[in-house]
Amino acid sequence: MSDLPVIGAAMTIANYETHYDFMRELPRDIEIQDFFDANLLNGDWETAAAHGRKLLDGHEGRIGIHGPFWGFNIASQDPDVRDIVRRRFHQGLDVCEAIGANQMVIHSPFSTWDYNNLDNLPNARASVVERTHDTIADVVKRAENMGCVLVVENIEDVDPHARVELVKSFGSEAIAVSIDTGHACYAHGSTGAPPVDYYVGAAGNLLQHVHLQDADGYADRHWSLGEGIIRWNSVFAALGALSSNPRLIVEIRDKSKIPASIAYLKSLELGQ
Repeated sequence: MSDLPVIGAAMTIANYETHYDFMRELPRDIEIQDFFDANLLNGDWETAAAHGRKLLDGHEGRIGIHGPFWGFNIASQDPDVRDIVRRRFHQGLDVCEAIGANQMVIHSPFSTWDYNNLDNLPNARASVVERTHDTIADVVKRAENMGCVLVVENIEDVDPHARVELVKSFGSEAIAVSIDTGHACYAHGSTGAPPVDYYVGAAGNLLQHVHLQDADGYADRHWSLGEGIIRWNSVFAALGALSSNPRLIVEIRDKSKIPASIAYLKSLELGQ
């Protein structure tokens, strides 16, 4: 058995049916991505979750979901919006319970605008942390009780440390850090953020989840690995320094290329 990390993938339940044999040839971690859709969460999500649970029976990799994110910021200035966000995340945890998942991806509150202005306005940095706690403190507590972990993914984050400090502020093992390599590549190329491997170094052993996608530094491409400009050797060297065993999840638009992305990492002797 190779000692290279086993690479997982993000996909819908229907995609899992297509990649069923591939996802089971090794204990590949999986991130189910049906349940960020508010329309599904407000509809018959139970039927979809039950179907997913049946398909995943016997799956040996770790199971997670992508939580809701469309149309909101978890540190919204509007308390009514924060109420909606809180409710959506509780719906996401309902799905985790139903499908047997123990990790849920949520999105960072930090924007490109924040990087230049959080220290330009009185108490702005502390206010983001305070509003985030108001939104998700009870969600984090519920996750603790479930044995689930919320992982906070970089979106526009220019400073790789701010999100890490936000996670630390909860003092809970039920909230950790996620990195999306394509988002970090975009931030590096378009907003002056550091390279992707710096995000890994900043997170350290708080890192429990990574979205692996390739990009060009201009947009959020979600290309198959090897199609963009990300320096995968440096990313995996930084990952190799960690002991937190983060889930390494290929998240690309063309799901038919998931095996090719993993084969590319195998060709570089970085994963299997």
